[in-house]
Amino acid sequence: MRYGDTLAVDQLSLTIPQGVIAAVLGRNGAGKTTTLEVCEGYRKPQRGTVRVLGMDPVAEHHALMPRIGVMLQDGGAWGGARASEMLEHFAALHSHPLSVSMLTERLSLAECGRTPYRRLSGGQRQRLSLAMALVGRPELVFVDEPTAGMDVAARHTTWDLLRELRADGVTVVLTTHYLEEAEHLADEVHIIDHGRLVASGTPASLRAAGTATIRLVSLQTLPALPTFPGVTNHQPDARSAVFSGEVSVETLGRLATWCAAQEVVPETLSFGQLSLEDVFLELTEAGAA
Repeated sequence: MRYGDTLAVDQLSLTIPQGVIAAVLGRNGAGKTTTLEVCEGYRKPQRGTVRVLGMDPVAEHHALMPRIGVMLQDGGAWGGARASEMLEHFAALHSHPLSVSMLTERLSLAECGRTPYRRLSGGQRQRLSLAMALVGRPELVFVDEPTAGMDVAARHTTWDLLRELRADGVTVVLTTHYLEEAEHLADEVHIIDHGRLVASGTPASLRAAGTATIRLVSLQTLPALPTFPGVTNHQPDARSAVFSGEVSVETLGRLATWCAAQEVVPETLSFGQLSLEDVFLELTEAGAA
């Protein structure tokens, strides 16, 4: 898929099996949204072949749509319609919908059922969008940033609901910027960068394939980081740093000595495997270099 001079999706080959939760990850502009829009039948690929539940999502769009659910990150509802009206309307479009009252209770929508969509908070909109995607009993559901704007309790409720769908044989394909969410939920992770698939695997296998790491979290803002041979570093934020590559216990000792010399007080200083977030940054930063 190309937009003008920009190649948004570049020879991407991806297969997701039935009955799993699969996370498709990428930086903004990596091509993941375009990829999913093609799978959902909203865009026609300029080259290549796409099959969803064995069907062409464009040529067989009308036959496919009753079998899938799509949760958009934004939109998909009328601004003046009440939340309960939207969910009931979507349920009426399907021959065997899930119980509206069950979804309302599970996703805590009763509190905002009579509120017009335009007045809903970000988290309430996300919960309503998820309910609308699920009410038709889909075999496959695409969820885009499913917990954006939700509080911690609502996030965990949503995770539990997605796990229940998987247990019932529903395939869940999600995009998220919360790498912790992908690590907790996903059976498999697919990382896209510059329109290409750069890595696939379980969260554990992707972490294991990465290099060793030292993670430093300081009680104060860090000064300029030290450099060690064969070791790269990056700062997720002002008080933390991750060192990866040819790290060893000796590297850990040298970093502790640097902390003492710079009067840096560590909150934590740990040695171990890369997190999924570290692997993601390592792969996508390499692609950007």
